[in-house]
Amino acid sequence: MSLPNPPKPSIVYEDARVYACLAMRPITKGHTVVVWKRPVRDLHLLSCAQVEYLMDVVDLVRDALLKTLGIEKVYLIYMDEAKHVHWHLVPRHNEQGFDVFHHAPKRARTFPFASKLRTQIVKTLKHHREFRSK
Repeated sequence: MSLPNPPKPSIVYEDARVYACLAMRPITKGHTVVVWKRPVRDLHLLSCAQVEYLMDVVDLVRDALLKTLGIEKVYLIYMDEAKHVHWHLVPRHNEQGFDVFHHAPKRARTFPFASKLRTQIVKTLKHHREFRSK
């Protein structure tokens, strides 16, 4: 199974190894997917350094989602049904536990939230770099 090619406006972060985009079928506002670009069918096939890099990006995007949406929780979900390493980041808006997973996903046609999230990712990335250099 190959992953869908995300529309350019949905991409909120990209580098040589990964990209993050707003989900094509989001279950909540801000539902984002962080994808390892190279085809790798399971997380255990990445090296420790690669997993650490991927999780650093997941952390970056999660922090930006928390700040941009003004929420307290973003669920991190690793599902390997697509046979391609990727994480779903699902913001929790005024809900508890698994309630967020009862939403029926709807196909996204536009991505107006992407611009705000991109801006916050840049700010968060700068903060992460400053923190690590101390």
